Amino acid sequence: MKKRENGLGMNQITLLIVDDHPLFRQGVVDALSLEPDMRIIAQSAAGDEALELIRTKKPTIAVMDVNLPGMNGQQITHQASQDRLPTRIILMTGYDDVEQAIHAALAGAHGYCSKDIEPQSLSRIIREVAEGKYVFENNVFTRRELELWVEDRIEGARRSYSEPGTPFHPLSDREMEVLACVVRGMSNKEIATLLGISHQTVKNHVTAILRKFGVEDRTQAVVYALKRGWVTLKDTNIHPQE
Repeated sequence: MKKRENGLGMNQITLLIVDDHPLFRQGVVDALSLEPDMRIIAQSAAGDEALELIRTKKPTIAVMDVNLPGMNGQQITHQASQDRLPTRIILMTGYDDVEQAIHAALAGAHGYCSKDIEPQSLSRIIREVAEGKYVFENNVFTRRELELWVEDRIEGARRSYSEPGTPFHPLSDREMEVLACVVRGMSNKEIATLLGISHQTVKNHVTAILRKFGVEDRTQAVVYALKRGWVTLKDTNIHPQE
């Protein structure tokens, strides 16, 4: 954990703020800049850039929106955890629910909170996380306590949400490609042409996506994925697999 001594002699927490909404991001920056033990060293509006800033700037903590252009917050958290980067990540969301909190914990986040949080509460969470604690649903946990909390909330959540080889969503890579096309409003025929697969294969993937999400139609699937930050309305980069 990287801290520096400030002029008041206290340990200073260095921060990276990541959100693609400029007004909200500036509000967080302004609020936290008033804290004498905190210093904003970087901010970003995109996931890929945020991960690079974590690698180069090595802030003590990154306060990050779940839903970002490029890599989403959970994917960044997972990658940072896999690479054993020292920065601790607090994920923020506009869609606060226990399922997404568990998703954040499994990705490796140290904190999770709603974006309507009061500034003083966010400052408190940052200080707890800087000291090595985990903060979820307003509870302060040790690592072991967090693991027990996850197990208590959703039995088998780790098996359902950490399929090997996928960036913390329950879909295969091909299903994610199909889902991104669905988000763009493409028909099954258009998806088949773009990805170089048969129309029936596309139908099979769409059926699997609906089943895994527990929804009835494509629109509900898009809303479900958007709420959890697995895709965004800006997802337009499709890279078909061979």
